[in-house]
Amino acid sequence: MRRSLAHIYRLGIKELYSLRRDPVLVILILYTFTLAIYTVATGVKTEVRNASIAFVDEDGTELSRRLRDNFLPPYFKPPAVLPSGQDIDAAMAAGKYTFVVTIPVRFQADVLAGRQPSLQLNVDATAMTLAGNGTAYIVTILQDALSDFVSRSEGGAAMPVSLAVRVKFNPNLESSWFMSVVQIMNNITMLSLILAGAAVIREREHGTIEHLLVMPVTPVEIMLAKTWANGLVIVLATVISIYAVVKGLLAVHIVGSVGLFTFGTAIFLFAMCSLGIALATVARTMPQFGLLAIPFFVVMNLLSGAVSPLEAMPRPLQVIMQAAPSTHFTSFTKAVLYRGAGLDVVWPQLLAMAGIGLLLFFMAAWRFRATMSAAR
Repeated sequence: MRRSLAHIYRLGIKELYSLRRDPVLVILILYTFTLAIYTVATGVKTEVRNASIAFVDEDGTELSRRLRDNFLPPYFKPPAVLPSGQDIDAAMAAGKYTFVVTIPVRFQADVLAGRQPSLQLNVDATAMTLAGNGTAYIVTILQDALSDFVSRSEGGAAMPVSLAVRVKFNPNLESSWFMSVVQIMNNITMLSLILAGAAVIREREHGTIEHLLVMPVTPVEIMLAKTWANGLVIVLATVISIYAVVKGLLAVHIVGSVGLFTFGTAIFLFAMCSLGIALATVARTMPQFGLLAIPFFVVMNLLSGAVSPLEAMPRPLQVIMQAAPSTHFTSFTKAVLYRGAGLDVVWPQLLAMAGIGLLLFFMAAWRFRATMSAAR
């Protein structure tokens, strides 16, 4: 047992030296956990910011001007005014405005008379996130402005019910708080596949696989060495990124235990490195490995629940994605870093990742042993 651990340790040190001599991978790791996280977190916005809106004011009254004046920065750009409704299609087709509100003739008179007139809101749905969130913003703004106008005009009493909204875990609904952590999860998934697979491909391309064959080491020891070495690099990069980029540059409030998150990340890396090694035993070259890894990464990225809620997916797909370690890692990360959950809450996700990791490891070991036997 002691000899086996010594083999795993020394092979892992050799792997770290090999990684250090690969400048492309070193630069990729540095970029992935620094600039990539910062640019995505600050550049990708899920909330409404500087949305372009225009009005077709066919009423020209005090109420229509009030409605228009309620749309203010930073949520909306200063509203433009289109001459007539005939200009709406051309303006939206040219991408000038995401939203166009049409106020009909005699709108104020109908409101004061209690006739319940209609407002028309045209939405460019090609910008899906902005269209959905922006529509909710606009409807709320218009309803509040109309209620305020009617109550002042009629001297009405205040609403009998007051709705108090409490936003937990992200009080200001800042997308950077969400995107930074999501990007870290995506980068961990991507790099664990790439580094573990590249470690195996590098042995084959450099001809050092023959050196391993004559050494008194087993395929499992080689796999464990590559797993702990590459996993250690990603864990260290992740922790540094959380403190330096997420908490430092982006000022994201992490309420959970970084230590618990690191422990869960290590279990997830065990599973993903095993998958990367298994894919590397199928591919013969690095380009082939890249083509194999991309579908796995894209599917796990899009369907893990990080980008869209798992509950919104078809039921069969929800069941299938339970076999992916990224699904459980996403639930684990959100619970720990966002909601401050402890081990008593996230142990099912940790157990699931460990179980899937063992299955992937045994599969990769079988494939790796077969590959080494063929090389003999």
